[in-house]
Amino acid sequence: MRGSGMLLPVASLPSKYGIGAFSKEAYEFVDLLADAGQKYWQILPLGPTSYGDSPYQSFSTFAGNPYFIDLETLIQEGLLTQAECEACDFGDNPRYIDYGKIYQSRFALLKKAYDRSKFQSRQEYLDFKKQNKDWLKNYGLYMAVKNHFGGVSWNQWDEDIRVRKPEAVEKYEDEFSQEIDFYSYLQYLFQKQWLKLKAYANEKGIQIIGDIPIYVAFDSADTWADPELFQFDEKNEPVAVAGCPPDGFSATGQLWGNPLYRWDYHEQTGFAWWIRRIEHCFKLYDVVRVDHFRGFDEYYAIPYGDKTAEFGKWEQGPGLKLFDTLKEKLGDLPIIAEDLGFLTPSVLKLVKDTGYPGMKVLEFAFDSREESDYLPHTYPRNCVVYTGTHDNQTLKAWYQEMSETDRKFASDYMNLEGRSEEEIQMVFIRAALSSVADTAIIPVQDYLGLGAEARINTPSTLGDNWKWRMCKGEFTEELVKQIRRMTKIYGRL
Repeated sequence: MRGSGMLLPVASLPSKYGIGAFSKEAYEFVDLLADAGQKYWQILPLGPTSYGDSPYQSFSTFAGNPYFIDLETLIQEGLLTQAECEACDFGDNPRYIDYGKIYQSRFALLKKAYDRSKFQSRQEYLDFKKQNKDWLKNYGLYMAVKNHFGGVSWNQWDEDIRVRKPEAVEKYEDEFSQEIDFYSYLQYLFQKQWLKLKAYANEKGIQIIGDIPIYVAFDSADTWADPELFQFDEKNEPVAVAGCPPDGFSATGQLWGNPLYRWDYHEQTGFAWWIRRIEHCFKLYDVVRVDHFRGFDEYYAIPYGDKTAEFGKWEQGPGLKLFDTLKEKLGDLPIIAEDLGFLTPSVLKLVKDTGYPGMKVLEFAFDSREESDYLPHTYPRNCVVYTGTHDNQTLKAWYQEMSETDRKFASDYMNLEGRSEEEIQMVFIRAALSSVADTAIIPVQDYLGLGAEARINTPSTLGDNWKWRMCKGEFTEELVKQIRRMTKIYGRL
């Protein structure tokens, strides 16, 4: 079934208080997608972010980001006042998120809402806590203890709570019971508001494509609460960590630092944690994109403590066993395999055997030095095509930054001679939409014709990522009509 959609992180939505949220602007964006004839809204991971603000490094794989809770809804519910919200400094640039200011302001306001909520005994809240007990209590305790120790990673906490001695867990649960409940309440608000927005999107014929990182962050409730799932030693220190080997982009490789899974242990449990994780994802999303799919076939293990990724080695992942188990327990799942980068025959076979669609990125297609299976004439139907992803430059900036030979190849392939910059961008978008790929996803910045200033993330850099936001009213009525026309022409309506 052919369809198309747009990629826009929730954080990048326009909204009143410094960061995109589940606010009226999110509902307006769903309306825009429906008016433009789209079937999908693809977002980035929704977890609570840690230092560096990356949605791919979260304090919990199950929890949601409290920054996305809509403050205007809390004002309407009488839990906050407009004056309180407007008195806070969320930054003054509607184009970029100021995470430092958001952190200072957001939690102070949410704490006020919690103190006024009188929600603790309501059945709806009690039901939420019961339904999510597998992870919720550990997450709340982890956040409370983390705050108590000044925000440092759990491996620097006092020994008794670091290794979760039962008497220490009990002591901290008693001492911080209210703060634990505060974090549980935030998750209740997050899930309530998000599922309401998702239901609205589904009613409008829009499906949500969510995104999960293959790995969890070392500094997370997941690793602290369930260390047996990971390659840790007897002191709960990692033995090896994740990354990528040296390649043409990086002479020393990429050292991500995420803990690696003890796949033999996961298999012994019948992949119970993965079943819980994926089941949770499908409560929140309609389709799930799994990041770094290659790691399920083989993963790159770097000795813990190494400063670069040069001396890692490839180890065997769970392969098809994991996905057969998921299928057996949860049925056929609409999963997208992020299969970008260098792929071995065994990874290609794994993607094929699962039946999941892989990804094609137009910005990877025009390397004049080698044959490319990212060129549209090479696509199978069962794939998802993107002009670029959150990790790529915008289409406009990418074309401007291309080498002369690559641009000449692109021009010959796409027949770009004599076209204006604006027309060129639309030609690439049309190439994605007109391809045989069942699904086409276009980043919002590419439809808006924005340059390097609108890039979401530059991998392996810190400081300027995850900040870009769409401004109110950027999509003109004419552009929405043009997108709908193209969607119809190419059979994706």
